[in-house]
Amino acid sequence: KCGLVLVDPDQRLVLDGVVLPPSRITSQLKSWSKQGGLRLILLGNGTSSEKLNLTLQRLASVEIVEERGTTLRARERYWQLWPARGWRQLLPRGMRVPPGELDALAALVMVEDHLGHRCRWPQPRPDFKSVPEP
Repeated sequence: KCGLVLVDPDQRLVLDGVVLPPSRITSQLKSWSKQGGLRLILLGNGTSSEKLNLTLQRLASVEIVEERGTTLRARERYWQLWPARGWRQLLPRGMRVPPGELDALAALVMVEDHLGHRCRWPQPRPDFKSVPEP
């Protein structure tokens, strides 16, 4: 699976975020491109980045970024964006487990590192369920 986020860097705003199987990445990026164009694609330097890089270069400029540690940071970022409520706020942060997949938030962490600032993610909290292969 792969997390994708579409960010307006000028407004510091997340426009969309999804968790998809690798086979659906290109179609999702093409869809976003049709909605307003992609200036830059940040690609984590993980396992499949080399193969994916060649495909993505057809859509926009691609920059490879460090992805080590982003999943753990995504967990923390989740609670910053959507603070725990009710009895969950009584749990120590390390024991709180966000619902769903965090790959889109890991992508956001990489974008925020690249931009040098945080982005807002409008409410309500997205349902970070992984989309199955077609």
